[in-house]
Parts: sequence; structure tokens; C-alpha cells
Amino acid sequence: MRQLRTLAAAATALSLLAAAGCGSTSASGEGAAGEGAPVAGGTFNYAIDSEPSCLDPHVSLADATAFITRGVVDSLVVQDADGSFKPWLAKSWKVSDDLKTYTFDLRTDVTFHDGTKFDAAAVKANFDRIVAKETKSQYASTLIGPYTGTTVVDEHTAEVRFSAPFQPFLQAASTAYLGIQSPKAFTDYAGALCEHVVGSGPFVFTSHTRQQNVTLTRSATYTSAPPNAKHTGPAHLDKVVIRFLSESATRLGTLTSGEVQGISAVPVPNVAAVQANTALQLVRTDAQGAVYTLYPNTSRAPFDDEKVRKAFQQALDVDTLVKSVYFGQYKRAWGVLSPNTKYYEPSLEQKTRYDEAAANKLLDEAGWTTRDADGYRTKNGRRLAVVWPYTQQQAAVQQRGTFAQAVQAAEKKIGIEVVRTSVQTAELFGLVAKAQYDIFDESWTRADPDLLRIFFASTSKPLTGQNISWVNDATVDGWVNGAAATAEDAKRKDAYSKTQLWVQEHAAAFPVYVPAYLLAASTKVHGLRSDPASFPLLYDVWLTK
Repeated sequence: MRQLRTLAAAATALSLLAAAGCGSTSASGEGAAGEGAPVAGGTFNYAIDSEPSCLDPHVSLADATAFITRGVVDSLVVQDADGSFKPWLAKSWKVSDDLKTYTFDLRTDVTFHDGTKFDAAAVKANFDRIVAKETKSQYASTLIGPYTGTTVVDEHTAEVRFSAPFQPFLQAASTAYLGIQSPKAFTDYAGALCEHVVGSGPFVFTSHTRQQNVTLTRSATYTSAPPNAKHTGPAHLDKVVIRFLSESATRLGTLTSGEVQGISAVPVPNVAAVQANTALQLVRTDAQGAVYTLYPNTSRAPFDDEKVRKAFQQALDVDTLVKSVYFGQYKRAWGVLSPNTKYYEPSLEQKTRYDEAAANKLLDEAGWTTRDADGYRTKNGRRLAVVWPYTQQQAAVQQRGTFAQAVQAAEKKIGIEVVRTSVQTAELFGLVAKAQYDIFDESWTRADPDLLRIFFASTSKPLTGQNISWVNDATVDGWVNGAAATAEDAKRKDAYSKTQLWVQEHAAAFPVYVPAYLLAASTKVHGLRSDPASFPLLYDVWLTK
């Protein structure tokens, strides 16, 4: 899950795809051999595990928002499976030597769903809106980095400027979060844009019924498919209905009964049954980005003490916990980046191991030498306790509530009390913003190691940033900001490698497992594939009867 996004799914953020990544097994690309030619028409009913409170990708950081709106909004560029970038709404682009200016030559034949033309002014309106304070962007504003403005050179030429070199911009611009919406909609639906997404994509946003579904309808005039799509022209499907079903058993039941043709977040205990069902197909995608991780709040006691953080980490038998809770469906993580993310540091593997004796020794050294009647360590009359707030929605995603119980049991052995507190989403946001917690857990999908800047730069504080460990280190800042400021591969690799090693050395994060997006669908569904951010793409999907 992406906890910060998950808690936000009910308030403007959250996890939809309970994992994801690039590359999949079965049902990817154009489908299995022998599928035949795509068939036009039909409604694809697809159930996901969470409902975002806001559908505006400029505002919401929810995975569900990105998935839903990817079919509605196009982007300036598209990221291919190999990590390269290709034209989309932009026909071509030039990047200045200092990485501060990106000049886009735009398509002249694109029209938004409200009938207005896409042009350079639209690009400016979108990017300016993202950074405006009144927008209250929770993620897009971080993605766009040190943006200073866009100059409309002419009707179809936009010059995007930054105050500092910013290499990650093309990748950011390829995401739905920086997707281009109709500027007319910003006025027409002012104050209600969370319910009215107007783009130029293959599907038109039609309706959103709270706690039920979102409906998207095919745009009959769509002509701007990205070059890595499997066809051109309008989408094959007439309609997509995305249902919100948080209960795993219910979601799976709607698939096996034929009520829906696809679901996200297949419960790991049911994967084998899905694979054994000849009427179903399973699409597995290991995530790129930040793995599922427990982040300690290093800004306050007791996790301001590195020895306590390391003790907590060494008390976790991660291998056993992941295997027992997730039935071998997820891989144990060693660093905060997943192994298929660019610049992943493989030397982290095997470095952090379960060692209960070493954990106890560290706590003794930290002064937590006595225990109370319940077996928890104390110092100066205070119990060694850490608070881990969560929402019920978070706990339901990928059985993370069950995993948390296993963590509580493991930490009790060395005398640390893990206090789980159930709160509402709004309250959780408040706790995060004020750093009033000790542990926060999440995963985060993005096909770029710039996530390390977003998670560990001292300037990337919640909620406009995601530094939920509250790391404040000038050296780390130098690495992650330096990596964003250069196009030199060797320098970026070195900076990101050092950052990952630093995080492990100082126990600024406790990596757990690599999320896998487990999508199940009827064998009548064809053309399923994922984008580099792991989100299923709807444009090429088609159905047989």
C-alpha cells in the first residue's frame, strides 16, 4: 500500500493498486497468442480496493486517482517500458544544457473533452495551477520540483522553467499527476474539480457515485494515443465502470460470479485458487519505486536515538514474517527502493538480518535497562513505547493489519511496546503533518529513483512532501538534490547509491517487502498491460463474449 496515499484515499490520497510495477506475468501487452483481432464495444467492470476522496490528479496523491484519471488525461510525454521517453501531447522537446529549461513543441490536433483546444496556454495553466497554494497539491507539486513558470512562446510552443537544474522532470511529466486537464474546466468547475476531470484522453469522465463507482465513456474522437500503445484511434471499450469494494472476499466474489470482469488487489491466500480457475487470468506486476516500509519518526523520542531504531529493525525476522503473512507472494525487501527501480543498490542485500541478541544489547546501551511488570523496557520511569497510527482502510490493504500484529509480537520480545491506534483519515493527516507519531508505513510506486529526494530531503516535509521519517541531514540533501540536478548517469547512480546505504546504516527506514500488484480478470478480457508506474492501462483493453 502507499499508506500516506492510502490514508489519503479517503481524504485525497491512498493506495489503489495494492502494489505494482513494470513487467507482468500473463495477460500483458497484446495478450496471449491466439487472441485474435481486438473487438470493439462492451463495458469493462473493474473493482478496486479503495475510493479516492478526490479525483483531481493535481491535488490527490492517491494511486486510485492516478489509475482512474490515466484514461482521461494525456501527458506531454510517455515513459516506455525501457525507461525512455517518447512524444505524446508534445511532438518533440529540447532541454537546456543547465537542465533548467524544457521547451516543448506541441501537437496541433488535440481537443479536450469540453471542445476546447489543447495548446501552450493549456500547459502553462496546468503547471501554474499545480504549484499555486490554493490548489493544495499533495504530490504533483513535489513532482514538478523547483518550477518557476511556463512561457507561451507561441500557440504550440511551451517553455517550462525551473530555478535549479531538474533532471527528473520528463519522468514526472509522463505521470497522470502532471497530466494536462482542460483550463476551461478550472473555471467551469471551480471548487468542485475533485468531481470533474476534463482531459483529452481516450475516455471521458462521466460520473462518480460516492462509495459505489466511477464511470468512464469512450471518446469517439480520440486520436492522440502515445506511440507505445497497441492501437490508434478511439478505445476498444464503450465504457469502463470502476467499482469500489474494499472487502477482499466481496471483491473476489464479484469476479468469480461474473459481476465484474477484473479486480485489483487479489488477496494473497486466494492467488493459488485464481491461478487454478481456467476462467480467470492473473496478472502479476512487481513494483517500481519505494517498497512497503515502516518509517520511524526520527525527530522525536524514542526513535531520535539511532540505537533504538536499529534495535527495532534487528528484532524483526522479516524473512519469516513476509513468508508467513504473504504466502510467498511478495519478495523480502532489503532497501527502500525495489530491485527493478533504476539505481537500486544491490549491496544492501543480506546486510540487515534478524538478531534478537544484538537488538537487546543496543537497547541496553541506549539506557533502556529495566523492565516493568508487563515485560516492556523502561528508563527513568517511562516505558519504551512507540505509537503507530493507522486507519481501518490501511489495515485492510494487503493484510497489513495482520502484519502489524506480527510486528507487535516481535518487538515485545525485546521490550518495545508497539501501540496501534485506529484513527480517522483526517486525524491521521493531522498527526503526520505535526510529526505526532513514531511509525508510519507505506509503499510508493514511481518509475524513478527521484523518490529518494521526495522521501528523505529535509525540505520534503509532509504533507507537501513525503519525508515521513523527518530526516534532516545536509549530506543526504546534497546527494538527492545533486542527483536531480545532473543528467550524468554515473553521478546520479553514485548519489542514489550513497543515499540508500545511508538510510540503511542509520536505520532511517525499515524495508519489509516488494509489493506486487495482483490483478485477476476473466479470460474474456484482453490487452491488459501496465504502465511503468504499475497502473493497468485501459486504452488497449477489449472483451470477447
